[in-house]
Amino acid sequence: MHPDVKDCTASKKIWIYDTTLRDGAQREGLALSIEDKLRIAHQLDQLGIPFIEGGWPGANPKDVQFFWRLQEEPLSQAEVVAFCSTRRPSKKAADDPMLQPILSAGTRWVTLFGKSWDLHVIDGLKTSLDKNLEMIQDTIEFLRSHDRRVIYDAEHWFDGYKYNPDYALKTLETAVAAGAEWLVLCDTNGGALPHEIARITRQVHDWLDANECFFPEAFSSPKVGIHTHNDSGTAVANALSAVMEGAEMVQGTINGYGERCGNANLCSLIPNLQLKLGYDCIRPQQMTKLSESSRFISEVVNLAPDDHAAFVGLSAFAHKGGIHVSAVERNPKTYEHIEPEAIGNRRRIVISDQAGLSNVLAKARSFGIELDRQDPTCRQLLQRLKTLEQEGYQFEAAEASFELLMREALHQRPKFFEFKGFQVHCERMPDGELWSSQSLATVKVAVHDQDILEAAEGNGPVSALDAALRKALLASYPEIAQFHLTDYKVRILDGKTGTSAKTRVLVESSDGYQRWTTVGVSGNILEASYQAVVEGLEYGLMMQARVKAAFRD
Repeated sequence: MHPDVKDCTASKKIWIYDTTLRDGAQREGLALSIEDKLRIAHQLDQLGIPFIEGGWPGANPKDVQFFWRLQEEPLSQAEVVAFCSTRRPSKKAADDPMLQPILSAGTRWVTLFGKSWDLHVIDGLKTSLDKNLEMIQDTIEFLRSHDRRVIYDAEHWFDGYKYNPDYALKTLETAVAAGAEWLVLCDTNGGALPHEIARITRQVHDWLDANECFFPEAFSSPKVGIHTHNDSGTAVANALSAVMEGAEMVQGTINGYGERCGNANLCSLIPNLQLKLGYDCIRPQQMTKLSESSRFISEVVNLAPDDHAAFVGLSAFAHKGGIHVSAVERNPKTYEHIEPEAIGNRRRIVISDQAGLSNVLAKARSFGIELDRQDPTCRQLLQRLKTLEQEGYQFEAAEASFELLMREALHQRPKFFEFKGFQVHCERMPDGELWSSQSLATVKVAVHDQDILEAAEGNGPVSALDAALRKALLASYPEIAQFHLTDYKVRILDGKTGTSAKTRVLVESSDGYQRWTTVGVSGNILEASYQAVVEGLEYGLMMQARVKAAFRD
């Protein structure tokens, strides 16, 4: 069912309004193509978000085309919303060309923002306070005359209310009288704190209750929403405070993307509202897709996921300390505030130099290995782990390498090939007025007791090594063609020793379906890289072998 204010009968319903495609896209370093916006919109639709703000038609050609494409590829349940400002001070709404693309976008709902703060009216718009009220009224009435339903975003509401409450309320009164169905209170500068948001939202509700008899009878009393920014680090807390005081719409973005410090993060707001406070936001089965949606959208916008993000981050339910792991094994509630599966995340046992036997046993179980605490192999593995971490290895982010280490200790590590050595030659040559570089790598491996020598070029030594190794193995293991490197990280472990310092390399690989990370450490960056690349290929082959075995069974 399309979101309809009149149809909202659930007393605890909260309407989630996503503005990732407009406000979120204003984040520095984030750029979206039309295809990107379409993929995100359909993902949000599947997640059950009722309102999706698509952008400002007419502000740029991309947004115009996006709304056209959505008419060809409609969403299944969400309302897509066009966004715009009040008309210009010098024109009537009917004559303002800015509003024509808004109508052409063909959306049932339009979000209109107007000035609430007298400072912005006088210094920003360079007009009078009365003229600003006329602009709000005229624009909303124009949109209503074309059968558009209006969400009114009261820009800089909380700042405006603090400095001139009478005028700020007058802007809301004007919006309601003109036909706005939602009044969204915006902390545009992100400077308000939760107690201020709560107090002012409560006062707006009191004002609405006291003046209900003066509002138009054509539709029900306007409802209140909240839009917060994170400049004070309190966007999520501010939005929750507003809901606790009666706000029924929450605007935000996936992963908190947005201008400056970002917007309220819907990946935190939705589970807090629904799982903690009992509000109805999306269906429970859709909630289990929240982590997946967060990561999917981070991939589309080409920004690394925040591993430490609340609820949806890779580390949100990761346990490292031995005491924590032991307790969680007995009862997850000891160190987990919700069940990770509720939002599509999972519990992770982190292996590090702080690990105890509980970590090792729990990690083994996650790999399908049952170990006996009394087995000497457990102690040996734990000691080996601590020794390697002392040398600079890190297995917290390289679980694939740790599984290989564990299976080696248990004599379960498959031997797909044997590494026998490599050479790398790098050359820098003039290319007209510029310089170009080329790397050539030669590797020697043994597969099924047969030595193979191969060489390959790359745009860097690691690229050349990876290409040569794949070339040597491809005939025996054609599935390697599916593997590719997705990330490569280098860290110097002891900067005091300069260029002779030990280097740790993390390599993330993927087969298009799964991702895994391996680690290498050496005083030679190429050696460290080679270790990580070799283990990445080895782990991918091990996973493929498991799949084949499962099909045979």
